[in-house]
Amino acid sequence: MSKFAWLKDYRELEYEIAYLDLNLERTKTELKRWVQGDLAKVKLTSESQGSKVEDIIEQIEWELAHKMNNLFNIKKLVKSFEGLEHRILIGKYIDHKTLEQVAEELGYSAQYIYNKHAQIRRMVSFAENYTVKSSHNITLS
Repeated sequence: MSKFAWLKDYRELEYEIAYLDLNLERTKTELKRWVQGDLAKVKLTSESQGSKVEDIIEQIEWELAHKMNNLFNIKKLVKSFEGLEHRILIGKYIDHKTLEQVAEELGYSAQYIYNKHAQIRRMVSFAENYTVKSSHNITLS
């Protein structure tokens, strides 16, 4: 496992949360249509999709809450990491700062941080590719 595996998990959680948030908004809009919109006069049966919208919203909200808790826990863990490489990644991907801002905050030149970030990205890419390739080279005895 790469020492930067947390970054992949963090970014995946961010994307999943964004998708769930979008899905929640769309589902709430659909509920409004069933309650007070163009579908309000449609008679629902217990098997119809319209009757299940509130349950779907509840499921999405539950999943969203758990993923947000996981994201918070990863942030909390990662903020405790030390080392320049972790500080750069935290600044760039968790705090959403530019590399110039990260450099200024850490007391390094922007060029040094750009180069260090590029080096980290190559290491992460190599680790991901190595993991994928090595899992395909399994031999059976």
